Amino acid sequence: QVQLVESGGGLVQPGGSLRLSCARSGSMSSFYVMGWYRQAPGKQRELVASITNGGKTNYADSVRGRFTISRDNAKNTVYLQMNNLKPEDTAVYYCNLKWTGVNYWGQGTQVTVSS
Repeated sequence: QVQLVESGGGLVQPGGSLRLSCARSGSMSSFYVMGWYRQAPGKQRELVASITNGGKTNYADSVRGRFTISRDNAKNTVYLQMNNLKPEDTAVYYCNLKWTGVNYWGQGTQVTVSS
């Protein structure tokens, strides 16, 4: 059974940085995509960034240039480095895995950007 465990959320001031981590149980030899989504109160969940097992990345326009997604294959972990955070980045961030036609989700971690 695939499990995703997130960590790294918290409260940060505008302009600050946070790094989210998502540890995935099990190794995967076939194509997969891991990513981060976020959901703010009253809004739909949206894609923030994603990375394929081949290393191809994709970013939402709102975070491009500020956020960086990366992976450590040896640790089965994906990271989201978030710099220059803005109040509008406040949301619950969810780790996501797309593999063999199935979506897997982490439990979510709160990121709050406020002075």
